[in-house]
Amino acid sequence: MAGVSSRQQSEEHGRHQPWCDGGAATEEETKMNAEPEKKFGVVVVGVGRAGSVRMRDLRSPHASSAFLNLIGFVSRRELKCIDEVQQISLEDALSSQEVDVAYICSENTSHEDYIRQFLNAGKHVLVEYPMTLSWTAAQDLWELAEQKGKVLHEEHIELLMEEFAFLKKEVVGKDLLKGSLLFTAGPLEEEQFGFPAFSGISRLTWLVSLFGELSLVSATLEKRKEDHYLKMTVCLETENKRPLTWIEEKGPGLKRNRHLSFHFKSGSLENVPNVGDNKNIFLKDQTIFVQKLLGQISEVELAAEKKRILHCLWLAEEIQKCCC
Repeated sequence: MAGVSSRQQSEEHGRHQPWCDGGAATEEETKMNAEPEKKFGVVVVGVGRAGSVRMRDLRSPHASSAFLNLIGFVSRRELKCIDEVQQISLEDALSSQEVDVAYICSENTSHEDYIRQFLNAGKHVLVEYPMTLSWTAAQDLWELAEQKGKVLHEEHIELLMEEFAFLKKEVVGKDLLKGSLLFTAGPLEEEQFGFPAFSGISRLTWLVSLFGELSLVSATLEKRKEDHYLKMTVCLETENKRPLTWIEEKGPGLKRNRHLSFHFKSGSLENVPNVGDNKNIFLKDQTIFVQKLLGQISEVELAAEKKRILHCLWLAEEIQKCCC
């Protein structure tokens, strides 16, 4: 199977809603209820928040987890064991015949190197977003995955959130006049997480998934290092020349929040109502990944997702160049 893929892009065409509506058993999950012919051995690299959730989900009674077998975890810390799961060295994870898959859950700046090592070792890869901090590097890794015949999957749980499903339904078929998306949060170390356009790429992914491919008009970055404060303001444009503004603001005392405002010819949408809990979104992403391993996602959808992810990474890189 060709390199990465995913289902989230299918939302952009208004199809296959089970992947994003957070409903009960989806058609895709139902396909997994049969006893698997093979289990894929998995190693989790990085055991912070995302890695810990991934390890929990791998041992859950979920349909997708039946196809996966958690072999161990890799960490720079000396932990030895977490909930009876053994720590193994990176070298052993790369060389082990038992390991078929690597979940990369480390800090953003290390993603590219880990992906390259595991693909070269003949392993499938699931990586938390952003895949890389460079559009060129992402292209190279996709080509490597295709050469090796392995799945390279970039997680985008923001497309599996209830809020996104609500927005998708609200936006479809409407003529946008202008829009804005402001994200606020506490400080984030750029040395670990990359430039704000990359560390905040989930917001960019929302905008592209809702309104199609975008072009960059301008971007500015206000930064006060001594105050651990930054504000990135990005002016984007849809293919119909409609303006979209994306702002990332991070600093001490700022609560994690998302404020949006979309104005259409038929009315306005100001923020998202409480549409329910985002339950099991990492498990939903794992379901997508297993479907890829089993070859159950069409080449059309794989190509569409790849195009969307590379477009977002290209925009993030252009924003960084503009700000710097």
